[in-house]
Amino acid sequence: MTRCRADPKTGIPNDLHVKYYSERAANAGFVLTECTAISNQGNSFPGATGIWNREQVDGWKKVCDAVHEKGGKIILQIWHGGRAATTDKTGETPLAPSPIAMRGFDKEGNTTEDQVPTEMTIEDIKKVKEEFRQGALRAKEAGFDGIQLHGANGYLVDQFIRDGTNKRTDEYGGSIENRARFCLEVMDELISVFGADRCGIKFSPVGRYQDMYDSTPLETFSYILKKFDEKGVAFVEFTEASSYEGKSHYAPGKDQIAEVAKSFRGAFKGTLITNQGHTPETALDFINKGYADLVTFAKLYISNPDLALRIKNGWEINTKQDFTTFFTPGEKGYTDYPHYNPETATGK
Repeated sequence: MTRCRADPKTGIPNDLHVKYYSERAANAGFVLTECTAISNQGNSFPGATGIWNREQVDGWKKVCDAVHEKGGKIILQIWHGGRAATTDKTGETPLAPSPIAMRGFDKEGNTTEDQVPTEMTIEDIKKVKEEFRQGALRAKEAGFDGIQLHGANGYLVDQFIRDGTNKRTDEYGGSIENRARFCLEVMDELISVFGADRCGIKFSPVGRYQDMYDSTPLETFSYILKKFDEKGVAFVEFTEASSYEGKSHYAPGKDQIAEVAKSFRGAFKGTLITNQGHTPETALDFINKGYADLVTFAKLYISNPDLALRIKNGWEINTKQDFTTFFTPGEKGYTDYPHYNPETATGK
């Protein structure tokens, strides 16, 4: 989960990141980082971390070293924002598969439109694929144990996959096979650096965040999963249909696929991870029913740096997060949540 604690001018991980990730890695199975940009042009979150220069690599190396000292594993989530990385955030022209602006709503409920992105040329596509490869090389140098391609939530890879944002008529648009091409080619770049057994991806097939939609999500993503099986990709993380994405120009995602991980379980032989709104109880239920192999937590890890121990021991879980500090700079709401203390606990 991206928390915007880096300097917006540099994207360099700092001591706050070292503390945040290493505390949570101590007892977790592994840590997936915040989305980390491969270029300034692809960074739609000022304050998010980057992986496009030496200083960022050095910052991440401190994080990786601290995680490994705690006996943990850490996987970099690598990312390009596509049309979400507007000029006001980057100072550069936003890129996307098609020149389709992201829509939203104003306070009165009227439709708004963001900046129209530039449709990527074949040369742009080649350039961005190389930026992903270079980012993977830097991630490996920094000491990451694996890499996850961010293919969800309306960012560049997702924009290519879904037909609501991809209206191209060349080899990267039209059919499911063509719309999947960019995703598969980027994954090949990551595999060339880390090996397939250390590569994964995040998908949100029916997510509506950032004005996203696909007309046939089950068919679209099942095709990609089949190709990932052929490549030996290690894991796929699925975001479940959300109940709190707010107003959308499309019907709710759950109307298309109500149970995402369950629906795709039979389409992928590797490790399948479910994400979004889970409690320890729902996580165990998904695993016991065979819907998923693993469960990832985001918000609960914000307020519980020792979440895994709390679940394991049946200790009280802090569900009170301060949303106003989710994406603001500084330690408040980031590294100041306490570990479990039996003397101050109010319940089990």
